[in-house]
Parts: sequence; C-alpha cells; structure tokens
Amino acid sequence: MKMVIAIVQDQDTNRLIKSLTDHNFRVTKLATSGGFLKSGNTTIMIGTEELRVQKALQIIKDSSQSREQLVAPVSPMGGNADSYVPYPVEVEVGGATVFVLPVEEFHQF
Repeated sequence: MKMVIAIVQDQDTNRLIKSLTDHNFRVTKLATSGGFLKSGNTTIMIGTEELRVQKALQIIKDSSQSREQLVAPVSPMGGNADSYVPYPVEVEVGGATVFVLPVEEFHQF
C-alpha cells in the first residue's frame, strides 16, 4: 500500500476529485492554506495499491494546471522594507506538490 498526498490549488480540486473517483480511487479532501501566498489550497489523500500509484500520479498531473496570477505582496511588519515591492507581481500558481509514502498497515472499520 501507498499513501499519495497531493497539495493542489482550490481551482483544480473538483476536477481532480472527479477524475480520481471516476477511476475508482478513494479520496479524502482536506482544506488547507499555503504559507507563501496565504491562499486556499486542498490536500488530497489517496490510499492505493502500489501498482496503481502511477495512474494516480498521471491523473493528478493532468488535472492540476499551473497558471500565472497577479498577487499583491504582503507588506513587511517590522521587517526590512528595502526589498518591499508595493505593486502586484505575477507568479506561477497551481500545479501539484505530491508525496508518495509507504503504508505499513491499513485498517478499515
């Protein structure tokens, strides 16, 4: 068994979950937020057999698109204001950060 943990942007969540469940993956959805942009994202947990991990990874890759987005930077609170940029900057958001972990035991009650 493997545990696949995928962190995706909220805009990709519904498409990803639908695609995973259409391929008979069981999915647990957790609402989370990122530390860099302070915006909402979703953590998806998938427990699956090792031989199905590559299929799950392909579905995640196909469903999680990166895109450019304008972001207003957070002003420094007591920090060094020399490098502070007071106007929105374009950053790449989206895509997925994925961890694949071994599962020592699995129980379903």
